Amino acid sequence: MRILTGLQPSGKLHVGNYFGAMEPAVKLQEEGDAFYFIANYHAMTTVRDAAELRAYTRELAVDFLACGLDPERSVFFRQSDVPEVNELAWILSTVCPISLLEKCHSYKDKVAKGFSPSHGLFAYPVLMAADILLYDSNQVPVGKDQKQHLEVTRDLAGKINEAYGEGTLVVPEPIIRESVAVVPGLDGQKMSKSYGNTLPLFGEEKPSKKLIMRIKTDSTPVEEPKPVADSLILPLFRLFADEDAYREMVARHESGGTGYGDFKKQLAEAYWDYFAPMRAKREELVSDPGFVDEVLAKGAEKARAAAAITLDRVRQAVGL
Repeated sequence: MRILTGLQPSGKLHVGNYFGAMEPAVKLQEEGDAFYFIANYHAMTTVRDAAELRAYTRELAVDFLACGLDPERSVFFRQSDVPEVNELAWILSTVCPISLLEKCHSYKDKVAKGFSPSHGLFAYPVLMAADILLYDSNQVPVGKDQKQHLEVTRDLAGKINEAYGEGTLVVPEPIIRESVAVVPGLDGQKMSKSYGNTLPLFGEEKPSKKLIMRIKTDSTPVEEPKPVADSLILPLFRLFADEDAYREMVARHESGGTGYGDFKKQLAEAYWDYFAPMRAKREELVSDPGFVDEVLAKGAEKARAAAAITLDRVRQAVGL
């Protein structure tokens, strides 16, 4: 079983990236042939500064390794180090109906929020499909917001197989962990750089804790019970705390007598403690840049070898 995950280097990584993609990816290293890539072609739809893109790409590589990605058990590479993905994207685009892309909510959402309606942003799902299909991926961990794009991938693989022969491309299956598929942001929306509501993965301690202290709450007095269903504190705390600690916080919400400030402080401490081992690992990696370069170079070599097998099969099937 081959598993594939990609992350965009479009800004500082946040808690939503970790729980939505990085943590499940690290766990899946034990379950199959894992391919993980830094989607720097995709990031070009929003990052227009070359130095910034390079810096974000480097930081993502370091962060992913710090969070437990093991280059001995997985293939880790930059998307742009495997140019074959662009050829497969073009081949897929020849069978992709415009109506299929017009239905994608991600494009509509980003344009509504002020992003430039470029061809790259519109055709993003086709390149994403090529990312997945190029490596004969069997399973793809995705958040709920990316499930539609994976359906596009499955549709395009099906169209290629229908036109050029069954088995030309492997049709992948999604892996969605419902409990943390969408990580809440500090404003209650999905945590996203686009919404400016993120909690950094490796930020400075004081600024990060200040962000938590600014989480919006209602005006319920300290002595009164606090609402549980609409809480922004509880779902975030559940990510960092064990089940007993979470149940205790829920009980304290329901019984009253504790203010929101105290709950936020407890959340901030749990968040900071949770990522302490990863921060230590990150410091080691930053001090050894040659190791990171070597990991990416070896990963690109392995990825291109796998890509060549798929692309040769596709080229022969379509008549190239």
